[in-house]
Amino acid sequence: MHTKREQALAPWKTPRQRWMGGWRKEARINYQLYLMILPPLIWLILFMYVPMYGVQIAFKDFRAVDGITGSAWAGLKYFEKFFTSYDAMQIILNTFEVCFYTLLAGFPLFVLLALLLNNTRRTRFRRWVQMSTFAPYFISVTVVVGMLIQFLSVQDYGVINNVIRMLGGDPVMFITKPEWFSTIYAWSNIWQGAGFNAIIYIAALAGIDQELYEAAVVDGASRFRRMLHIDLPGIMPTVVITFILAVGQVMNLGFFDKIFLMQNPLNLERSEVISTYVYKMGMASSLPNYSYAAAIGLFNTLINLALLLIANRLARKFSQSSLW
Repeated sequence: MHTKREQALAPWKTPRQRWMGGWRKEARINYQLYLMILPPLIWLILFMYVPMYGVQIAFKDFRAVDGITGSAWAGLKYFEKFFTSYDAMQIILNTFEVCFYTLLAGFPLFVLLALLLNNTRRTRFRRWVQMSTFAPYFISVTVVVGMLIQFLSVQDYGVINNVIRMLGGDPVMFITKPEWFSTIYAWSNIWQGAGFNAIIYIAALAGIDQELYEAAVVDGASRFRRMLHIDLPGIMPTVVITFILAVGQVMNLGFFDKIFLMQNPLNLERSEVISTYVYKMGMASSLPNYSYAAAIGLFNTLINLALLLIANRLARKFSQSSLW
């Protein structure tokens, strides 16, 4: 931006002209930074904003031969069709159950893992825990589902059921029980993502001023007290921001392929969620209904947006951190 002296030397320029001149000067000085941000910006526009043009098929009787703009207008027909369908309420409840179970069970554990690792004195042990918790993140989702099926099997190689047999119980085919689906999905997700998510908070802990710890030690504060009164408040802004972002993506179920692979006819009652239902209606059906699938997907996006706004509003009201 121009200084007051520069503005006095060029009084004929409008505020907009002065702003544009300052922006050009800034771009010339830091052009490397703008070049670095250009590829992800192009990717964001091409794959996130340009496809939004196709959202209008949710309000049309889409036919491929007519194209998006040539298809007949249907209004809210497909939204009404979904909300009046027999499965709609159960699918929505299943989605909320799986999403919030995963979020509320995993989020505190990620923070706790980071705090415990940061306060561990044994360097080798800390590195071993970090490696062992971070490694599952690189395992393919297909492999993870295969491992779940093997471990939870009632056959001789089913580790969990072998333990149940040793304790005198009857084996349970967990993977086919609808009531076990959310638990299996949530805790396998936590196991797979604990190390990766904890890294964010470990990095935030590294930025806390070491003088605070030294002063706390001089005052006689225990390790638990230091963790409670220095570590936790120090990473709280990061925790709030990541929680808001997680709530905003909660309905997207980033592991769609995992849920789809875990589904079977016996657990479909509790495993059918919005993302898998959209896929089946729009892609996997013998008579795909693209407009119906688009309407359900748009509804899912609106729910995500509403949750993001609510979470951000609550964070801004009860803390000093928020996205905006």
